Amino acid sequence: MVELTGWLDAQAQDTAAAQAAWEVLQALRPVRSEQAQAALQAGAGLVAGGVGAQLAEQEGLLAAVVGHPRTAAGAPLDARALLELWPRHAGNLAAQVHGPFALAIIDRRNDSVYLAIDRVGAHSLSYAPFVGGIVFADRADVVAAHPAVGRSLDAQALFDYLYFYDVPAPRTIYQGVSKLLPGEYAWFRHGRVERGFYWQMNYRDAARDDFHAMAERFRALLRQCVGRALEPGVTAAFLSGGTDSSTVAGVMCELVGGPVRTYSIGFDAPGFDELEYARIAARHFGLDAREYYLKPEDILAAIPLIARWYDEPFANESAVPAYHCARMAAQDGYRVMLAGDGGDEIFGGNARYAKQKVFEAWQHLPAALRTGVIEPLARLPGLDRLPPLRKLQSYIRQANIPLPERMESYNFIYRQPLAEMFQADFLAAVDPSEPARLLGEVYHRAASASYVNRMMHLDLKFTLADNDLRKVGGMTAAAGIEVRYPLLDDAMVEFSAEVPPDWKVKGQYLRWFFKQALKGWLPQAIIDKRKHGFGLPFGLWAREHAGLRERVEDRLSDFGRRALLNPQYIDRLRRDHAEGHATYFGKMLWVIVTLEEWLAARGL
Repeated sequence: MVELTGWLDAQAQDTAAAQAAWEVLQALRPVRSEQAQAALQAGAGLVAGGVGAQLAEQEGLLAAVVGHPRTAAGAPLDARALLELWPRHAGNLAAQVHGPFALAIIDRRNDSVYLAIDRVGAHSLSYAPFVGGIVFADRADVVAAHPAVGRSLDAQALFDYLYFYDVPAPRTIYQGVSKLLPGEYAWFRHGRVERGFYWQMNYRDAARDDFHAMAERFRALLRQCVGRALEPGVTAAFLSGGTDSSTVAGVMCELVGGPVRTYSIGFDAPGFDELEYARIAARHFGLDAREYYLKPEDILAAIPLIARWYDEPFANESAVPAYHCARMAAQDGYRVMLAGDGGDEIFGGNARYAKQKVFEAWQHLPAALRTGVIEPLARLPGLDRLPPLRKLQSYIRQANIPLPERMESYNFIYRQPLAEMFQADFLAAVDPSEPARLLGEVYHRAASASYVNRMMHLDLKFTLADNDLRKVGGMTAAAGIEVRYPLLDDAMVEFSAEVPPDWKVKGQYLRWFFKQALKGWLPQAIIDKRKHGFGLPFGLWAREHAGLRERVEDRLSDFGRRALLNPQYIDRLRRDHAEGHATYFGKMLWVIVTLEEWLAARGL
């Protein structure tokens, strides 16, 4: 769905160009034109449609906003209010807006355009400047459709996609088209684009001793944030059986004073199904729970849907169960779903946070002991034949790689000899070090000296904004549902920054503060469970199910004709998947299949 798009062409003196752009947009929009509002002026236009769309204009000014923008005090903010705020705040306008939003201001008096998205990246905006103007939209493919931009693919973005399984901001899959980062604005003026952050997480590193007061604030805030997202009677919830979705569903029940509808997905595959925990939450809170067991045929049907819907190639395989949950809710008459995304990334719930603590301990040993005693001993010949000392050597190797690069030792591409994987001409056209640079910039930009906070800051961008929020937001929109994220409410995010890192990861215990604050309210089995989420047994089913196996083989053959991966590498991947770890190698198969489907759907 196109929610927000616009353009400025300072060289145009009438509305003809704007009208032509509007007609092109209508051909692209996957929503009916009567759902959109349009404002056209000489050389400029704004279109807003979908959730919370607001549009306003006055002489020389156009404003549009989508989502649920509000003031710091919680009052709704519409496009007319943005026009009133613009003269006073200009480049700092976005800092006055809270909640999930994307906004645009076109000022024809000085031919400038101001764009911004919310603090966590629940919404997105892409843009491309051209001579005398700029075009922007919440979809990169709409921007690329502008005749001044074009649909040329960016080789570096293709490499980044294969590395991250998405195209992380600020790059897009198209040459010349950029995306905003969470909490960022872009201001086009004087013929160029200025970018900057209007907000950042103010992490607290210091310890604190007021647990009970903080826990009380947290529980009250949970009710406030869920209540702000809840529309009784039309709101359902995702329920994976994890801590976050169970918490959101439980608070919903308290607020409405009775059962609320939840949707869960199961898999008839060992190690993937966690409906047991969803059922525990349903019994504990008295939820009106609905379940669906996903089948290989559902994946086959979802593959072309995913390719058509996303504006860029996107390979988070759990998009399939997310879509089926949302589709069931829409069929049952619900308009809104609450999702639990974000809790791990703001309260310390990802297993890598605890694992990296073990490696970070190495840096706290005296340097003389590390480099003068332990490392020389570990390098003695023959010690690698003894399992304990072999583990020590591995530990030292990893511990001496600084964060965040150390975590990338598990990345599929990071572990590959690139010359064996990629064709030479493609590899010569890209910078293989860009992923490390992108990760390092976000990690070191965090306003914290704590590695735990810095890793969570990294995940807010790469795990949430670039991936999970796009996954859930895209698939709920495809099903005709609006999704909201109570745990990513601005107030909750800012509260989480006050929680010190030793309360987030206490020893090896993840989410200590969150779980202790809800102990006795959440079922203990859910507090104790390991993180799982909506995984997908694609690798297993692609080996066992004839239809999926044929679809994968067809797409691999098609992709093999593109000048990107070496044919020998694709053949080896086939063999590894057929003979080795189906789930591990299946992930790269999904990445390639999804990319080929996306390219083919657009005739690229």
